[in-house]
Amino acid sequence: MAEKNFDLIVVGGGPGGYVAAIRAAQLGMKTAVVEREHLGGICLNWGCIPTKALLRTSEINHLLHRLGDFGFAADNPRFDLEKVVQGSRAVAKQLSAGVAHLLRKNKVTVIDGHGRLASKQTLSVENQGKPAATLHSPHIVLATGARARELPRIEADGKLIWTYKQAMVPPCMPKSLLVIGSGAIGIEFASFYRDMGADVTVVELIDRILPAEDEEISAFAHTAFEKQGMRILTGAAMKSVKKNTGDITAIIESQGREQEITADRIISAVGIVGNVEDIGLDGTGVQVERTHVVVDEFSRTGEPGVYAIGDLAGPPWLAHKASHEGVVCVEKIAGSNDVRPLDTSNVPACTYSRPQIASIGFTEARARASGREIKTGHFPFIGNGKAIAMGEPEGMVKTVFDARTGELLGAHMVGAEVTEMIQGFTIARTLESTEAELMQTIFPHPTISETMHEAVLDAYRRAIHL
Repeated sequence: MAEKNFDLIVVGGGPGGYVAAIRAAQLGMKTAVVEREHLGGICLNWGCIPTKALLRTSEINHLLHRLGDFGFAADNPRFDLEKVVQGSRAVAKQLSAGVAHLLRKNKVTVIDGHGRLASKQTLSVENQGKPAATLHSPHIVLATGARARELPRIEADGKLIWTYKQAMVPPCMPKSLLVIGSGAIGIEFASFYRDMGADVTVVELIDRILPAEDEEISAFAHTAFEKQGMRILTGAAMKSVKKNTGDITAIIESQGREQEITADRIISAVGIVGNVEDIGLDGTGVQVERTHVVVDEFSRTGEPGVYAIGDLAGPPWLAHKASHEGVVCVEKIAGSNDVRPLDTSNVPACTYSRPQIASIGFTEARARASGREIKTGHFPFIGNGKAIAMGEPEGMVKTVFDARTGELLGAHMVGAEVTEMIQGFTIARTLESTEAELMQTIFPHPTISETMHEAVLDAYRRAIHL
């Protein structure tokens, strides 16, 4: 059993943990990462990256079935599900190896096993139930991530009821699917399976889908998904399920009435819980609320020398938030005078469905609730030449400004490629841009990004193409 001393130890090698470790190494700190499964964490291995590979496949399948719109013809396009899944897993494997390379390149020590706080500045590591190492450091960063939350009596069994893991490696394509939850994860799986030919029903407890998004964007997406053939039930609660031979029946309550829906499979996507168990928090000053570790603006917990980042530390539960949080945490530990705390209102959110959804900052409702006088602008994709030329005329951009100061409070987008465009508004928020700078910015033509400019202009009644 090895004993080793480090300047900083990171527990968890996901997008928060490995980025924090690399940044620490860049700052001259002797750093170790303890990871019990796969480098890259859930995001790279079972989340963000492989799901995008699947969604790319479903996008291609959708295009193959509308070749006539572009002047092509092909008989009976079909797919090989085994190859689709293999392709997704190959992408994850390649990128996990890439993370390992980056850690080696930056001379970060990687230790396989389960890390647990043992005493002050001490971490014990077990591998396959046996002691593997005792590590010492004045700074220990917890980045253990989160896992899928399960509903009582509707626990995933890996056969008829799936979590995201089973949904990414289906042994066969279900003909019908019931998705519980309409956040980003639920909607992305609903979009993938619908474009691959499955009959999809989405059940959402709240009165609208994508509840974290602006209400107009949610309504637009709802209509778009229904046009694709999805069935969407909002304000609906899952009461129980009956497992049959080969399929499953859900009992759903909506508007005071119960109905039964039978589907081949159910995907449960009702949120996450932090991995706070068995990491040695008992007897420390670390506080846990609703399965997430309580931290200050620089990721410090109530225990001196112990920090928490990423999904473990609470929302927004996004990989890019975790990475940025890790950098901020480490730079503060290193004594940087320039480090600024993370502003969660400047964290962009993206949903990679068809159509895509992306947003930054305040929704219109939140902006109004803050007491500000606001101006809003809108621009539809149908008014954009590039969107029409691409055959993607369904979409819109919405902007929210402070009427007094011109501050860009929020931006909300739905349509093709908006997840690639939102960074423009993210930069604007980071630079504290007002409508004046955005109006004077020249957007290239023809691009879908011109809709962003027009939505800014429209907030001040200066839109050209409306």
